[in-house]
Amino acid sequence: MALIPPRTLKGFRDYLPEAMIPREQLIATAQRVYRSYGFSPIDTPALEYLEILTGKGSDETDRQLYKFQDHGGRDVGLRFDLTVPLARFAAQHIQKLGTPFKRYHIATVWRGENTQRGRYREFMQCDFDTIGTKSVTADIETGLVIHDLLRAIGFSKFTIRINNRMVLNGLLDKLGLADKSTELLRSLDKLAKIGRDKVAAEMIAASGATAAQADEVLKLSELAGSNADILQQLGPLVAGSETGEEGVGRLGEVLAGIAAAGIDDARLLLDVSIARGLDYYTGVIFETFLDDLPTIGSVCSGGRYDNLAGLFTKQELPGIGASLGLDRLLAAMEELDMLAKVRTTAPVFMPYFDRERLGDYLALAAQIRGADIGVEVFPEPKKLGQQLKYADSRGFSVAVIAGGNEFAARTVQLKNLHSGDSEEVSLAEGSAVLVARIRSILSIV
Repeated sequence: MALIPPRTLKGFRDYLPEAMIPREQLIATAQRVYRSYGFSPIDTPALEYLEILTGKGSDETDRQLYKFQDHGGRDVGLRFDLTVPLARFAAQHIQKLGTPFKRYHIATVWRGENTQRGRYREFMQCDFDTIGTKSVTADIETGLVIHDLLRAIGFSKFTIRINNRMVLNGLLDKLGLADKSTELLRSLDKLAKIGRDKVAAEMIAASGATAAQADEVLKLSELAGSNADILQQLGPLVAGSETGEEGVGRLGEVLAGIAAAGIDDARLLLDVSIARGLDYYTGVIFETFLDDLPTIGSVCSGGRYDNLAGLFTKQELPGIGASLGLDRLLAAMEELDMLAKVRTTAPVFMPYFDRERLGDYLALAAQIRGADIGVEVFPEPKKLGQQLKYADSRGFSVAVIAGGNEFAARTVQLKNLHSGDSEEVSLAEGSAVLVARIRSILSIV
């Protein structure tokens, strides 16, 4: 029988330990930040009825859906994000959950789109959302979570761009283009990618807007100055539109609330050009860019969607949330040299080179693990040099080295695998001194 060539589908990838370790660390950080704000974990099926998914994001996401019939002949699809399944989930379970309901969901989604840097057809999202309230407090908190999340991951230079769909819709209403908002906002969302002229041309072609109308929409997105300056300029542009005026007022409240929580104004940028491509957004929207790598795109985006659950229930279930783009952020961190080159989850390596002392190695490793420090014992009694070469290739930080003589004398050699420094540590009083010395080395490597 011919061997099957081992290969992955285009747009999909395997994760080796050196990629998976920082990925899990990032997930753990997101979980910690989300929980600090009171968000609770949920999960939903990867497969949904096709009618649950279609017509909720955009024409583009409908085209990108992985869809098929299952063995029962039912039309099903793989989820393309975690927000649409959340709307279904909330409509189905909200009587038990109560409102407001705050959830986070970290799971895989699928989109059959063109692959690009940091973007695959199978990727993981790290979402957090608040369901069941229109309070501006939830809008403000969303911005705060995004900020705390980026800081916890290790970024100091990033910008959270903020806008409100109500402002854009208000202007379109004044221009007589309210019924063309989907096409216009979808085009506007491409401004950073394709430039003003191409966006204007697309607006005219897609919505039937005149050149003058397209120009007015684009002028809104080109307002400049401080956040306060832009807010002041927005007022006259949407005056007379109840929706637009409410959007401007809401933006002011969100910016003031985030600032009141101690977030530097430099972190926030009122950017009236961002629209978010998904059709379900109705209010405040967020996009987060890394100052040192803006071309990689937004790494944490989201916004308010007050009508999405209305497709599944008559109960009003407004929502707001955002999603951390895990794979895109990891690609950025790799490019910025922020990821440690390790292939092990245990910081301590214990060579095994005295065949008669296996029990002693295992006992000592167990004592160190009992202090909540990971230890890997090499499985075969090979030469010490070979084992240390293995340890170096995996990225261990510390080696605990002992042979028959050391065990007899109740001592070990403790080697810092980064600096090469070694020291002798006594075990005469138990493993407490050894654990303290290991912690000391790990705190500085």
